[in-house]
Amino acid sequence: MRRLILALAPFLIAAAPASDYAARIDRILARTPLIDGHNDWPEVLREREGEGRWTLDLRQGLAARPIPYNTDIARLRAGRVGGQFWSVYVSADKPGLEQVKETLEQIDLVKQIAARYPDAFELARTAADVRRIHKAGRIASLIGVEGGGQIDESLSVLRAYHDLGAGYLTLTHFATIAWADSATDDPKHGGLTPFGEAVVRELNRLGMLVDLSHVSEGTMDDAIRVSKAPVIFSHSSTAAINDHPRNVSDAILRRLPANGGIVMVNYAEGYVSAAVRAWIVDRAAEEARQTRLLVGRPDARKAAMAAWEKAHPQPRATLGEVADHIDHIAKVAGVDHVGLGSDFDGVGNELPEGLDSVATYPALLAELMRRGWSDADIAKLAGENILRVMTAAEKIAVSMRSEPAAIATVAAPDEKAAR
Repeated sequence: MRRLILALAPFLIAAAPASDYAARIDRILARTPLIDGHNDWPEVLREREGEGRWTLDLRQGLAARPIPYNTDIARLRAGRVGGQFWSVYVSADKPGLEQVKETLEQIDLVKQIAARYPDAFELARTAADVRRIHKAGRIASLIGVEGGGQIDESLSVLRAYHDLGAGYLTLTHFATIAWADSATDDPKHGGLTPFGEAVVRELNRLGMLVDLSHVSEGTMDDAIRVSKAPVIFSHSSTAAINDHPRNVSDAILRRLPANGGIVMVNYAEGYVSAAVRAWIVDRAAEEARQTRLLVGRPDARKAAMAAWEKAHPQPRATLGEVADHIDHIAKVAGVDHVGLGSDFDGVGNELPEGLDSVATYPALLAELMRRGWSDADIAKLAGENILRVMTAAEKIAVSMRSEPAAIATVAAPDEKAAR
């Protein structure tokens, strides 16, 4: 009889009513804060609203704006969000000092949002802060700096960001920089330069997390080798399911248990779905072809592309495919090494069906429950894993407290390139 019950367990779980999943999710998220590793709301508010960002009502209704937002306070509440790393992103195309200025403005915006809505948000620095704020019924607000170029080749700037509350640094973004290779640009260093390794060590000393989303596999390898603390991928998916350069290979996933790190799964359709990625590539190729064929005829090009898109409708990623990425990380690296990193408001409306806003986290958790995930494992995914990583990084920082601040410069010889 016991064997029969075990054999039928997956089917019994799948047949459970939605109310059972909702009750389980309520119990889990009452104890464990649901923490998202990456949301671009501050940067998009700055870009779209200009000076209006300081006074725009953020409580509700942002889905009805001319360009809809994925985030507002009402939907954060509906999604049971307990903690959020707010990304402060600046394009790597901008001059270094401009990147620093805009980073500071976005950090200020995060702080001003928390000050304007103290019933909803409170700034957090540590894992203990997150748990305390969640217990008080507010959303713990953390800050992630999304691009190594934003430190303008200065460890002093990095330390200033830390003092202002930044909790992680993404080592690169879409472009390779002077000290680290990007996943979406030609490599120049084979990973990290000596200065890049110094950045990782300084992040460890400060207690900031080393974020490896957007970086090349060589940079991932070097950072995992150098870092004393667990690393994070704040918003990445898996290359085994969709071989996008932004995704994480199984070779890297297999290294995470020894490091203690975590991959927080991204929702962007092009990273989630191989079919969507192929369509994007095909469309770009067709656009390049039409541009050559119809030089000087913009209206004809526009009509040609409209006809192509009608004949080749864009496929959609699904909530189930996001769950597939989560399942894959749990299978290869272990359930202790996976989290959520939606990229909401960073990819517009290029989101999977069923995951269009911050209100939808419970639907994803319910899908995993239908697949047999236990309450304990759902809690790890939702927040316990990233809280463990934060706690470990804090302990490493304490152990390095007596070490002097790093003084490396990019001008030092790139030993790896020289070899």
